[in-house]
Amino acid sequence: MKRFQSLSEVRNELAAGNTSCRQLVEYYLGNIERQQHLNAFLEVWADEARTQADAVDAKLAAGTAGPLAGMVIGIKDVLAYAGHSLQSSSLMLDGFKSLYTGTAVQRLLDADAILIGRQNCDEFAMGGSNETSYFGPARNAADPDRVPGGSSGGSAVAVQADMCLASIGSDTGGSVRQPAAFCGVIGFKPTYSRISRYGLVAFASSFDQIGPITRSVSDAALLLEIMAGPDGMDSTASQREVPAYSQQLAPAPHYRIGYIADAVNNEGLNPEIKAALETQLDLLRGQGHVVEAVDFPYLDFMIPTYYILTTAEASSNLGRFDGVKYGYRAPDVTDLESLYKKSRAQGFGAEVQRRILLGTFVLSANYYDAYYTKAQRVRRLIKDKTDELLRQYDFLVLPTTPTTAFKIGEKLDPVSMYLADIFTVQASLAGVPAISVPVGEDAAGLPIGLQVMAGAFREAELLAFASALTEEVVA
Repeated sequence: MKRFQSLSEVRNELAAGNTSCRQLVEYYLGNIERQQHLNAFLEVWADEARTQADAVDAKLAAGTAGPLAGMVIGIKDVLAYAGHSLQSSSLMLDGFKSLYTGTAVQRLLDADAILIGRQNCDEFAMGGSNETSYFGPARNAADPDRVPGGSSGGSAVAVQADMCLASIGSDTGGSVRQPAAFCGVIGFKPTYSRISRYGLVAFASSFDQIGPITRSVSDAALLLEIMAGPDGMDSTASQREVPAYSQQLAPAPHYRIGYIADAVNNEGLNPEIKAALETQLDLLRGQGHVVEAVDFPYLDFMIPTYYILTTAEASSNLGRFDGVKYGYRAPDVTDLESLYKKSRAQGFGAEVQRRILLGTFVLSANYYDAYYTKAQRVRRLIKDKTDELLRQYDFLVLPTTPTTAFKIGEKLDPVSMYLADIFTVQASLAGVPAISVPVGEDAAGLPIGLQVMAGAFREAELLAFASALTEEVVA
């Protein structure tokens, strides 16, 4: 069976009788089995996926199938699916099964998507390389000695290596976009609140957002259309009407596009990524778009602001994991205090512990105003400046990552790892939508990603522009 680029290709083959959902599932199961060394899936729901496929085939025959019929999807191990393991790639949730299904996952099922398995990620979505997972790192299919990015690394590899047509990840500071760039696929983070977070294990609640990883922009648009919308279970979910994103992919003839000069000229930017970005900017100029350099004075402040705020929120959110009600409980405890200390010390990995400690520090009485309050003020400055630029320009363009995929074990120093998020955290701090699209490869054959941001709730325009960008790129 050939590698499908989009659901529209799958549906054409289904309509022609050349394949069936059951055959699709068997195809992807075979690919997963052959590529276990990539460690993309933590659990594969083979029999369940076959049962779902048979049911969808029956619906297709009856003409009652939903809009995602034929789409085989994997979900990141931070999304709740009733009766299925939910571990956040951590020992802390060993043996835990979700008691309910999250809103985004339920909407996929209601649209007749076929869920094939649970995907590896950084522990509690904290990391940029998938190396903090309790189950070991996922590996980049372009070079198994390199990372796939994170935290949604397994989700990106699964799409890259054709183990499923699409994946659903989560993006806190770039955790969908960065691995998508490392793996040569499309990663989309919608406006904060566009998709309900009900059923998403919380890392940093004012940043977390569910987003799709796909091989085509049209699939990303359709998945957003299905998952987005108000939700009575999440008071932060937007009440705005959901446009028919999948029907609005025709780009405008001309756009005003800004690129952040300091990002393009950043000394840490890989020369091949810089060259690829400049090539794309020249192509856009040649197509008649206005392309101008813009100043963004807060680039150096984004990483410290992001990590102060997200670790503070993580410190609060992860306080519930204490070994009392569910998940890992340390053996040989003597009293309640030792239960707490030993369970958390043994159940959490080093990176999660580091972020909890940092977050607890910045929230402490003596340092709250010096760090947390100040970071909130800087976040407002970053958001206001980003919004100002996005009123002047239709889109802001910048690299997704400063380097291509690095080798496993190369960036074990946490500061080096944190700095790798320098280009993705802006959209997260501002709460605006952003997409990473592949724009070629470096000399070693490693994918390069281009990131585009748009104004809040302007997903339709962003997806249409990305569709034009990827017309000749997604192979």
